[in-house]
Amino acid sequence: MLIPYQVAYKPLNKPEVGDNGYVEPTPGKTEVLKKGSAPFGCRKLDSDVRIDHDIEITVRDGCRLYADIYRPATDEENVPIIVSWSPYGKKYSAVDMIFNICVWRCCLKDEDVSGLEKFEGLDPAWWVARGYAIASVDSRGAGNSDGDTPCMGQQEAEDAHDVIEALAKMPWSNGNVGMAGNSYLAIMQWHAAAQNPPSLKAIAPWEGSGDIFREQFCRGGWFNMSNYDLITKLVIKGHHGVEDFAEMYRRSPLANIYWNDKRVDMTKINIPCFITGSDFSQIHTMGAVRGWMQVNTDKKWIKWSGYQEWFELYSVPESYDELKLFFDKYLKNIDNDWEKTPKVRWATLPFGDRDVKHDIVLPDFPVPDTEYKSFYLGPDGSLSTEKPSTVGSSSHNSEDRWSISKFKHTFTQATRLIGIPKAELYMSCDALDDLVVFVQLRKLDRNGKELSQLQFPLDRAPVKSIDDMSEKERVSLTLHNGSIGILRASQRKIDHSKSLHPQFPFHPHDEVQKVPKGEIVKLEIGIWAMGVDYEEGESIQVDILGQFPGFTEVAAFSKPRPESEKNKGTHTVHFGGAYPSRVILPFVSI
Repeated sequence: MLIPYQVAYKPLNKPEVGDNGYVEPTPGKTEVLKKGSAPFGCRKLDSDVRIDHDIEITVRDGCRLYADIYRPATDEENVPIIVSWSPYGKKYSAVDMIFNICVWRCCLKDEDVSGLEKFEGLDPAWWVARGYAIASVDSRGAGNSDGDTPCMGQQEAEDAHDVIEALAKMPWSNGNVGMAGNSYLAIMQWHAAAQNPPSLKAIAPWEGSGDIFREQFCRGGWFNMSNYDLITKLVIKGHHGVEDFAEMYRRSPLANIYWNDKRVDMTKINIPCFITGSDFSQIHTMGAVRGWMQVNTDKKWIKWSGYQEWFELYSVPESYDELKLFFDKYLKNIDNDWEKTPKVRWATLPFGDRDVKHDIVLPDFPVPDTEYKSFYLGPDGSLSTEKPSTVGSSSHNSEDRWSISKFKHTFTQATRLIGIPKAELYMSCDALDDLVVFVQLRKLDRNGKELSQLQFPLDRAPVKSIDDMSEKERVSLTLHNGSIGILRASQRKIDHSKSLHPQFPFHPHDEVQKVPKGEIVKLEIGIWAMGVDYEEGESIQVDILGQFPGFTEVAAFSKPRPESEKNKGTHTVHFGGAYPSRVILPFVSI
């Protein structure tokens, strides 16, 4: 049942021929693209591909949605379907997006994608030849589909349910439907699977948030438009409107029925899941973790990546090979070796110009024998397992991105941290009755240099070293500087019954508890999952600051936030004595 709440919409730019792959609709048109052809001058097709354009599917409220279906060109029957679901345009491809907008084209080569793939979805050039149909759907309000465009939540989940069931009844279908894809396409897999459509037999959410209020737009109570204004201006095109998150936040900056509708109840998902995630995402990391920990099935697998998500999907051959094994098992009912695949495989980041270590097999996540060690903040920027003997403090200007309280610990032996870190900080602000705190875990080399992690194999990058990168090349899709935690002090309340893990407190964000000026308050800040290896002599540095330390290249698309939401004045971190400020780090065996 849909939520009884009025939703604000803002207008979309209308689709235009030639923009984002859009063409005039041709309902009922079928064409066959020949094996070996390269429709967009990129990847060649591995087989003949039949395209059924603009298939109309009517959902339960009478709204008409449209899909393009790519399938084997023969009269083959018993074909399973994999759905690519988003409002991004069913002909808007990785070629349109990644090749035209992204730095270095995310290191993709021409032959990695055909241009038939819906952006962030699977490429029909490869999958059709392996006996699958790919359905690229224009969700409600996108392209020529009816209605206004919702973004996640019950309305879109119900639409996905109805489309899945309609696709399963296609005369050439074997009745089994799966879903796959990155980001928005992954988020919607969580939402759709929680509806339990009978024909949805397996999902592969790669890098998918499960709660866009807490994981994207209002992390820790700090509102940020993230990439949404860019997407709604340049990517989503339709004849009506799209949800206006800025206006909805203005109406209710606290979690309510509207925002809670954007949080998936993972326990309702009971079908096989192949999950991937990474430390890199500024949106999806904890959705992948929560999905792994909460889905209601033992047929689940999680693979952590050391590469950027689009590169991982399109440029790593093993990605499609493994996905095929997974879908062969659950959509084609082939008795293969998929279920022998280790349930948990992780990656650790070395930082600097070194190779990521992939496919570390773990017994579970978080690792059962993790040793959670406390490191206490101390004088002179120290970070030690011993509590400081005296009371002290460190202050920084909360309005200056480069004013940072830093605390460092140097490892005396090789160390591996895999899991969920947490910060417990005692803080105050003399200028305002609230404060937003940002925490980032940085890695330092033996000489104290702050390091970054390249999100691609160095041999695919156009530079020989991270140090060679220009400033304009240093963006969220190329570099990772370390895991981040965020909390607005006035929303520090914790609901322990809903906390994912003792290391990751759940903040209900349902009331405001202001902090009187100058008063010291304890803040428990969950830091997003990390997997980092340290050599002897390398260090971990805890940065505490009043401005977001991540990359913000998309901020130019959004209006500045109101002054009332921003930090003011000096923030002080207190440590020692009655203020045992600390970080808790997850140590695992190497």
